[in-house]
Amino acid sequence: MSAADAQLGRSPVDGIRVVAEYTWNRLRQGELGQLPALLGLFAIWTFFQVRQPTYLSARNVSNLVLQIGVTGTLAVGIVLVLLLSEIDLSVGSVSILCSAVLARVVVDQGWSWYWGIALMLGVGVAIGAFQGFWLAAVRVPSFVVTLAGLLGWQGVQQWVLGTTGTINVNEPHIAAIATTTLPADWGWGLAIGASAAYAGVRIQDQLRRRHVGLQAKPLVVVAVRTALVAALSLLVVAVLNGDLNGVWVFGKTIYINRGVPTPGVILLGLVVFFAWLTTRTQLGRYTYAIGGSPEAARRAGINVTAIRITVFSLCALLASIAGLIQTSRLAAASQAIEPGQVTLEAIAAAVIGGTSLFGGRGNVWSALLGAVVIGSVANGLDLDGQQPYVKLIVEGAILLLFVTIDAFARRGRRRSGA
Repeated sequence: MSAADAQLGRSPVDGIRVVAEYTWNRLRQGELGQLPALLGLFAIWTFFQVRQPTYLSARNVSNLVLQIGVTGTLAVGIVLVLLLSEIDLSVGSVSILCSAVLARVVVDQGWSWYWGIALMLGVGVAIGAFQGFWLAAVRVPSFVVTLAGLLGWQGVQQWVLGTTGTINVNEPHIAAIATTTLPADWGWGLAIGASAAYAGVRIQDQLRRRHVGLQAKPLVVVAVRTALVAALSLLVVAVLNGDLNGVWVFGKTIYINRGVPTPGVILLGLVVFFAWLTTRTQLGRYTYAIGGSPEAARRAGINVTAIRITVFSLCALLASIAGLIQTSRLAAASQAIEPGQVTLEAIAAAVIGGTSLFGGRGNVWSALLGAVVIGSVANGLDLDGQQPYVKLIVEGAILLLFVTIDAFARRGRRRSGA
């Protein structure tokens, strides 16, 4: 047991001092992690709650969960690509193209909903593999490949939708994604289970690091973080289980049952799965290695081409899932959605959450946190009656701020040798 751990059992004051010292040392080394996003989120919630007392009501929190479903799902894929030190500008276009494919085959061709979803997911994977092959094997920069995809797949989507530009999708199973919630007891179970799983993983990580002689966090730090995650999870579920009011979605009011909205459950499930994939599997370890130094990874025997193709395929798969959520929310596939804005919001969410644009640093949980930040700003400005251009200006300023923080943190890590 380390000296810091020994202080955990002495007094609460000693524990607080250990947490403060550990946090300060990490900040001095440029290891900011997700702290800027958490502080920003607290400031955003406080500001809009003062201006609009209904901002943190059950109705509006449910609306926020629905809003971040698409952005958060896309941001998970963006995080995977950023870990490779690459970029994908096409996720918005891939998302709306897959949405158009689903609408075309289910509504116009009479396919069953499950075969339509299977097809749209397959289309997403195929697009991702194609783009990944082009950058990994042909060696065209990912910026150029995916910029071409941003334009090209949007054109294919317009061709799929036809002259009307919109196909209404009223299939009950697809509509249920955006209109159903978990029963209240299931929501509590989800919060408790997620908190317990988080605690178990964090403790296992630290024990494993100690076993092999690596530096580990003080146990009091792990305990405090676990307590905060559990408290926040239980608080969110408590709020969501407490109101039956309508939720405003794209200009219309949908009345929902109390509970955690299904898109939030889907997003959380994706975050948990890909967090496991990136931290517990060979694919994840190789992804971080390539993002840190592609040449060193290649010399170590890693198949860099295969990993890049796989990661871009997964990113496009997540884009197709986001297209499914979007189709359910709108009850339609439409070319009125601006793919460029959707893409940039997803990239902003990943960066704001703590994933570095310089590659090799970050985690999938940052996608969820960043999506909450972006969604909270958009939701608050909508509730405050601000014009759309205000939201764009504010989101751009926030993105610039967090990229600047990341750049300064990177310099701090270099100076400290971290």
